[in-house]
Amino acid sequence: MKVSGFTFIKNALIYDYPIEEAIKSILPICDEFIVAVGKSDDDTLKIIEKIDTNKIKIIETEWDETQREGGRVLALETDKAFSNISKDSDWAFYIQGDEVVHEKYLDEIYEAMQQFKDEDRIDGLLFNYLHFYGSYDYIGTSSHWYKHEIRFIKNNKTI
Repeated sequence: MKVSGFTFIKNALIYDYPIEEAIKSILPICDEFIVAVGKSDDDTLKIIEKIDTNKIKIIETEWDETQREGGRVLALETDKAFSNISKDSDWAFYIQGDEVVHEKYLDEIYEAMQQFKDEDRIDGLLFNYLHFYGSYDYIGTSSHWYKHEIRFIKNNKTI
């Protein structure tokens, strides 16, 4: 089974995104990791380049700022990263620049991928979410915060 991680990022330092931690949180169960790095006004690219692994493939991109409404530009950047994962990967793990996965769940996630890899009716795996608000002391629980999100998907470009 082959697993590819993927994400996009721009201006990680300016907006204080923990992108290095996000990538490293799932890197142990990934065979490769694709990062679409948008042209930034800070040292975001250097942060990604400094992550000590040969698993990471950087795709330098330029965001289409005319597509900001409704978050369309974020979807386009996600698609750029996703389209660059290896064709022979079974699973693609999408993580955003402000997310991390606790290390205690990596074995459980990997086992679920193995269990459902050949199951045609399964396209992705749903995760429970905790949203920290302002600090680690506060967790967002209102209806404004989603409780679940799909982050692992089969390597199917029609998804």
